[in-house]
Amino acid sequence: MPAQQPAVSVIMPVLNEERYLRDSVRHILGQEYAGEMEVVIALGPSTDRTDEIAAELVRETASNERARVHTVPNPTGRTPAALNAAIKASRHPIVVRVDGHGMLSPNYIATAVRLLEETGAQNVGGIMHAEGENAWEEAVAAAMTSRIGVGNAAFHTGGKAGPAQTVYLGVFRREALERAGGYNEEFVRAQDWELNFRIREAGGLIWFSPELRVQYRPRPSVRALAKQYKDYGRWRHVVARYHSGSINLRYLAAPTAVVAIAAGVIAGAALTPWAFVLPAGYLAAITAGSLPVGKGLSLKARAQIPVALATMHVCWGYGFLTSPRALAAKVIASRRPSVRRDPSEV
Repeated sequence: MPAQQPAVSVIMPVLNEERYLRDSVRHILGQEYAGEMEVVIALGPSTDRTDEIAAELVRETASNERARVHTVPNPTGRTPAALNAAIKASRHPIVVRVDGHGMLSPNYIATAVRLLEETGAQNVGGIMHAEGENAWEEAVAAAMTSRIGVGNAAFHTGGKAGPAQTVYLGVFRREALERAGGYNEEFVRAQDWELNFRIREAGGLIWFSPELRVQYRPRPSVRALAKQYKDYGRWRHVVARYHSGSINLRYLAAPTAVVAIAAGVIAGAALTPWAFVLPAGYLAAITAGSLPVGKGLSLKARAQIPVALATMHVCWGYGFLTSPRALAAKVIASRRPSVRRDPSEV
């Protein structure tokens, strides 16, 4: 490993992350990286022990000259606002985004910095490696890392290194973030995709590499997963309206399935039982598709994979279909403030 490596700022938006925050920061501080690091945690209005744990981390690293933790407030609780606040409070030329429930692999930062240099990219990222801690989370993880669950999204399923539309989290050159004006704070969800779209539109390269892996903890219940995917679909439609031409067939698969299932149920009840073939066919398809996906898991986890798949598909599609035009209009009318390093922080 080179003796001198560029200093990096790790930015973390957190809200109610008492379960994983300490472990996530431990994975950052334990990186196999020779350069200086800082960890900037943007604290939302948590109702658990997140703030207390963050304060402990600040105290514990105060004397660490190579890697310190400090915090900034994020009173709105919104992820993009947290990211912008952390960017503004950070000071190094490489900015690494990590979530409060993400666990970096030991050489993640070193590999990302090398890839930035080798490819000339403005942002590099890798695989969102979902791992569960119980049967339900294992089922969701299996669904989230399968093509039947998320299509051909490389950052979920893996693939060859190369240019990408977006990547999971991301390791950025600071100048790319500043030139783009940071994250658009109107995007409560899909802010990564939207920012990467703007970077690409400005001529920047987004690079995916399977060398980069981040452990991700899935939502712990059907209800939480349903909300997550409904929000994903809702805000992906906002992105499509905000950036015309940014949609592709993969994003239309779930809405199409929802329309077909609903049409089959309505027609089956009102016209002919044969129409129930549509929802029945969908259920049969995800049940059959879950068999290879669940290989190696417990019987309890495998039995829940079709539930996870249906929740993801239907809620994403419903969110996309019901995303109000007024929401997109509000976002389109917004303006992005410039996010630049505060000289007093240097």
